[in-house]
Amino acid sequence: MAELTQANTSKRVKTKNWDVHYNEAGEGFPLVLVHGGGPGASGWSNYNPNIPYLSQYFRVIAIDLPGWGQSQPVAYEDRDNSGVLAEFLETLGIAKAAVVGNSMGGASVIRLAYERPDLVSHLITMGSPSGVPGLFEAGGLTEGVKVLERAYFEPSMETVRALTEIMTFDHSNITDELVAERLKNTLAQKAHVDNWIGGHGKGPMVRLNQEKIPTITAPTLLMHGRDDRVTTFAHAIRLAGMIRNSRAVIVNRCGHWLQLEHANEFNSTVRRFLEDNPAS
Repeated sequence: MAELTQANTSKRVKTKNWDVHYNEAGEGFPLVLVHGGGPGASGWSNYNPNIPYLSQYFRVIAIDLPGWGQSQPVAYEDRDNSGVLAEFLETLGIAKAAVVGNSMGGASVIRLAYERPDLVSHLITMGSPSGVPGLFEAGGLTEGVKVLERAYFEPSMETVRALTEIMTFDHSNITDELVAERLKNTLAQKAHVDNWIGGHGKGPMVRLNQEKIPTITAPTLLMHGRDDRVTTFAHAIRLAGMIRNSRAVIVNRCGHWLQLEHANEFNSTVRRFLEDNPAS
């Protein structure tokens, strides 16, 4: 089988309201991967260590949300991540899919799960917020979010390296090449950066309705790094208490990028969860 690359898995689709880029590989039940909101994020950059393994068992689709990657720019006021995901699935003719989201992507798939439960067979999050400060967590910006913001306002090798380091527990795999690639992705679409800065201070990119989260019925897996300095693992515990058919997995020696830092564990856990909870 040919090696999977960003180029040979790259696709585009025009939904009713959005021009969306995504990467696709594999066959079988649809598994949609949704990235976080950091500078340089995209479906491929956030999930490329996971796609080759998971695509052996599922039809894996890693979307670039509008405002990131190769999808269209979007102003803060027009963001609608869960709405984009619903249109995207419908345009591709996918009646139901397992959805996976990291950080902002986690909040996006949580919203999709309570807004359009007909489209979601399984809900999986990593490092997702719960919509309010976590248990024993004071309000205000976390250390990780402050570093992320600086990388948007002052993108450079220095600020992007600081971002990659705060996203991980073990910095040994952070190379100059990785930092340079992330910086290149950040600078590739100036409109994405400008729109993010334009929305700064206006509130979260994805707002969660605390009354609707408990209505989620899809089997739910809430993964979180014990050492996450962007979104504390207390959010996973809180979500597990709100979503009846859920289980939380806390991974030690792990930061915010669980799917990258512990790729093998993430891959096998996701596969096992989907196989142990067949789609209805």
